[in-house]
Amino acid sequence: MTAKKFALIGAAGYIAPRHMAAIKTAGHQLVAAYDPNDSVGIIDSHFPEADFFTEFERFDRHIDKLRRANGGTAIDYVAVCSPNYLHDSHTRFALRSGADAICEKPLVLNPWNIDGLLEIERDTGRKVNTILQLRLHPAIIALRDKIRSAPASSKHEVDLAYITSRGHWYLRSWKGDIKKSGGIATNIGVHFFDMLHYIFGALQHNRVHHASDTKAGGYLEYEHARVRWFLSVDVNDVPADVLTKGQRTYRSITVDGDEIEFSGGFTDLHNRSYEEILAGRGFGLEENRTAIETVAAIRTAQPVRDESGEVHPFVARLS
Repeated sequence: MTAKKFALIGAAGYIAPRHMAAIKTAGHQLVAAYDPNDSVGIIDSHFPEADFFTEFERFDRHIDKLRRANGGTAIDYVAVCSPNYLHDSHTRFALRSGADAICEKPLVLNPWNIDGLLEIERDTGRKVNTILQLRLHPAIIALRDKIRSAPASSKHEVDLAYITSRGHWYLRSWKGDIKKSGGIATNIGVHFFDMLHYIFGALQHNRVHHASDTKAGGYLEYEHARVRWFLSVDVNDVPADVLTKGQRTYRSITVDGDEIEFSGGFTDLHNRSYEEILAGRGFGLEENRTAIETVAAIRTAQPVRDESGEVHPFVARLS
């Protein structure tokens, strides 16, 4: 297979190295990268010959020059790893540059942005691929198969908690600005909400019980599940027994009281995502719609008190 040519937007970000590694592992080439921050020495570990730009205008000109050269230099894919609020714009740039896009989660902040991207896909003939890595995790696939084999009318009781501690920098960065990150549910939770939809079917109800800059919780009901959820970046929410082990991250998903073990197998999910995308089996725009609708509704919801037992235990202890 002829090596594909990649460009990457957001080279200094947390997730960019996973994309660089995936491109390299798949045997392809990163030829250009952009980030307004020049702390991008990680590029040397993967593609030291890649051109790098700190001004978008010069990056744009370079990509356009490669496209017009007619010598097989045009970019095939643009990986979008920029801050969440720029994903829509940078994905549009990729398509208008004659390339397919590979966009990190969340694809966009609002569902109507998906409609705009669908129009540009039709206009350009290019495709938007997205990273929905949990759909490729063996444990998640196995759970989905198990749920599908159960009686159609059954509803499972699910508790989901994800606490990934962040320091004071978090709220000072774009991630702490709800207009840029979409808030906690969008920034650290959107792939879990996609996973829930992928396993348990269509979303039927969405209520928020708690919402702040650092944590959120609520209740979601799907065709085949009732879900109590909690997300946080506050280290004080990490259970004491976990903290005593020196760990600052806690993840738990139970289905009908049984813990779903999927802590392993995360390291190569971007590689798997790229394998699927390059084989023409990438997750497209519509596959993101339910998760984006879910987090957009959470973002604008008025938190309500709920005494029905639908409150996640981690939310209940905040009262």
